[in-house]
Amino acid sequence: MNTLLSPDELEARLRAIGAERYHRQHPLHKAMYEGKLTKGQLQAWALNRYYYQAQIPRKDATLLARLPTTELRREWRRRIEDHDGTADSSGGIARWLKLTNGLGLDDEYVTSLKGLLPATLFAVDAYVAFVRDRSILAAIASSLTELFSPTIIGERMEGMLRNYPYISEDTLAYFKPRLTQAPQDSTFALNYVKEHARTPEQQQEVLGALEFKCAILWQLLDALDHAYVEGHIPPGAFVPETP
Repeated sequence: MNTLLSPDELEARLRAIGAERYHRQHPLHKAMYEGKLTKGQLQAWALNRYYYQAQIPRKDATLLARLPTTELRREWRRRIEDHDGTADSSGGIARWLKLTNGLGLDDEYVTSLKGLLPATLFAVDAYVAFVRDRSILAAIASSLTELFSPTIIGERMEGMLRNYPYISEDTLAYFKPRLTQAPQDSTFALNYVKEHARTPEQQQEVLGALEFKCAILWQLLDALDHAYVEGHIPPGAFVPETP
């Protein structure tokens, strides 16, 4: 890309990437909210997704250590607290365990990470490494999948409550706060990249970072689909008691 985009043109390109590549389009997500997954398949999804949720604070902590201003560090401290919680309130990780527990998985087993798919480990670790090793601009841009998450969260909540009788509002406690947290996160990140991507090279870095993050999220569902829909569960990975 040799032409400098205006901030609004850059935003339009970012939103186009999300429309094409965000995992809302993945067949496994569509099957989930349409009520077509078995309980065992939902268990496998929630178990593997736990690793992604649990690594978000670690990912953000690697970025926090590099941020040069009080404003940026305060923003990323808030994100870490949103997931880790505080002394006074639980965070997203604890709320995700309500989902896995509500689906019949033991907390100790979930947090042990023993049943994860190898592809889940590789993909999530690659995301943590990306944020740790790439520029601050690219690291912040990789969080812009939050632009699209309220829609997918709404679909998940509505579809799960409608189609799976063993899932309740309490089971889905993780998702409701994200309906307000994600727009706050994405607004900050979007404004940052629009202001700081000042050359064609930097803008391409921003676009590439979002493409990378979308690929990570897509790969997580690809791996689950291969293992638990097509039936190719690798050795050592979680095997549902019922299909």
